[in-house]
Amino acid sequence: MKIIVPMAGRGSRLRPHTLTVPKPLIPIAGKPIVQRLVENIAKVVQSDIEEVAFVIAPDFGEAIENDLKKIAQKLNAKASIYYQTEPLGTGHAIMSAKESLDGPAVIAYADTLFKADFNLDPDADAVVWVKKVDNPSAFGVVQLNEKQEIIDLVEKPSDFVSDLAVIGIYYFKQVEVLKNALQQVLDENLMRGGEYQINDGIEKMKADGAIFKPGQVDEWMDCGNKKVTVATNTRILQILEEEKNETTVAKSLKRDNAEIIAPCYIGENVELKNSKIGPHVSLGDGTIVDNSTIKNSLIQTNAQIKNAHLDNAMIGNHARYNGEFSSVSIGDYSALD
Repeated sequence: MKIIVPMAGRGSRLRPHTLTVPKPLIPIAGKPIVQRLVENIAKVVQSDIEEVAFVIAPDFGEAIENDLKKIAQKLNAKASIYYQTEPLGTGHAIMSAKESLDGPAVIAYADTLFKADFNLDPDADAVVWVKKVDNPSAFGVVQLNEKQEIIDLVEKPSDFVSDLAVIGIYYFKQVEVLKNALQQVLDENLMRGGEYQINDGIEKMKADGAIFKPGQVDEWMDCGNKKVTVATNTRILQILEEEKNETTVAKSLKRDNAEIIAPCYIGENVELKNSKIGPHVSLGDGTIVDNSTIKNSLIQTNAQIKNAHLDNAMIGNHARYNGEFSSVSIGDYSALD
């Protein structure tokens, strides 16, 4: 099994945090979003991961490429790096990794996390992962026939089609079939809004008789902006507390008159003094917190927090904060004191 991860976008809605780090590498409860994504996919497909192919922008840099390679290595998988040189849509991004498009594969966009427990249907040529939503008119949804096969993908329907929203993760039994379909899309210059879309490749596959079925996830968590990213951090911490399959408080923690209210993630070499942390707080490696209370917040590595009362905050790497505001959003290497 292969995992293809298109992630060339920087994530403008999550600025200032994505000015220095691409959104998929923002840590959630101590792990980059993209790492949690591929690990969760590996659990659902119940198959060894042979390769993880990352499609990135050329300017991401060597350090980020090395971080991505380490993520694949933790799954004992080959890491492949491809570049999308122009922002020409989902279909174009996938075709940027065409050398890796063969055999069974999952294609997943790296701005979402999920919780799921379902088996891939062996009779399906492809599976579109979906989540039941209350407001389907705000999403792309799948339309099913009486056999529970996908017969159409409808973007933000004004009339009710279904309440199963597409979350941006797809399984293909033979992904080269999609590659051939997307090559036709490119050759025909079939664009929507100036972009080549995966849906047009899927439509060509369905026209040739491919069977698509839905795979329904239990939870779908967004990382699109600061508010929902902090909320996703909260939910991931709750899941980790329930499942207890990850160490969430490092043994190297230094505490002096400090209280921790679970669930929290505390990274390596964190220092807490005269402070109350939690619930639902992630503190990255090397962060120092003094005379502060923090809850429902996401703080990255090597930050310095002093005299603060934070709630629903997101603070970047190497940032300094000493102030009275509670719901702040401060990027990497920033100072507010």
